[in-house]
Amino acid sequence: MSHRAPHSTASGLLFAIAGFAILSVGDGVIKSIAGAWPGLAVAALRYVLGALGLLLIVLAREGRAGLACPMPWVQLGRGACVAVATMSFFTALFLMPLAEATVVMFTAPVITALLSALFLREPASRATWAAIAIAFAGVLIVLRPNVATLGWAALLPLAAATAMGCLMILNRMAAEAGSALHMQLLISAFAAPILVVVAIAGHASGVEALEVGWPAWRVVARCALVAVTASVAHMLIYLATTRASAAVTAPATYVQLLVAGAIGVALFHERPDLVALGGAALIIVAGLVLWGAQRRASGAEAAS
Repeated sequence: MSHRAPHSTASGLLFAIAGFAILSVGDGVIKSIAGAWPGLAVAALRYVLGALGLLLIVLAREGRAGLACPMPWVQLGRGACVAVATMSFFTALFLMPLAEATVVMFTAPVITALLSALFLREPASRATWAAIAIAFAGVLIVLRPNVATLGWAALLPLAAATAMGCLMILNRMAAEAGSALHMQLLISAFAAPILVVVAIAGHASGVEALEVGWPAWRVVARCALVAVTASVAHMLIYLATTRASAAVTAPATYVQLLVAGAIGVALFHERPDLVALGGAALIIVAGLVLWGAQRRASGAEAAS
């Protein structure tokens, strides 16, 4: 039985914290574009730039082997999930407070557990079902003022979280199909054209808010910045998993909430009320309950 050295575990935790913090910084950059360009177009440009950048890196590191597409239908599904999650979340960021949209995204692991139990017939413990109930109670509390103001649009973060839950299941199917960098390229390569088609359809719909004009250089620069920071963040998170166990790195995800909340207050003057904070706390508790249940299940499997 191997044990990770303390310095390796510590560095893994630091990589995870840095990666998740950078993701929230990128979300703040996206929110700063609100009103300058449609959310669908921003999502499309972000992934087109990301796919091109990843393509160059993969070709340099893996050569033509990096262009292979194992399990193409699964890769298409992964790309479609990311496309739906991105367009939903970016649009939500334009309409809602950053921290509230972010905290609803933290239901993705709980949704994954629910989908696994319903469709993959994976056994779910009482703790898992409790986490699901707690999480959705928290979502109802967090979204309550936005539903009254925005209507169905307030559910966009939940749609994004559901798409991410589906992605997690498809990721299991694609495990070991290629390197982490290769798998990241395939997601971007499939998501980008889907997002471009959706942005064009939005422009053709005649809805003024979806009309795509020529973007200002600031918009392009910010989309490029987010493409780079997101790739760096995911790479840091991947490196974290190679240095520390999931049990150590998983709680670091909550750094996203702290950073998102700080950005919301400092840059966008968003101050969640006590009720919203209570709903966010329920979602965090649900995530920790689920994390604990999964740790116990993994420990039981390892002991048997």
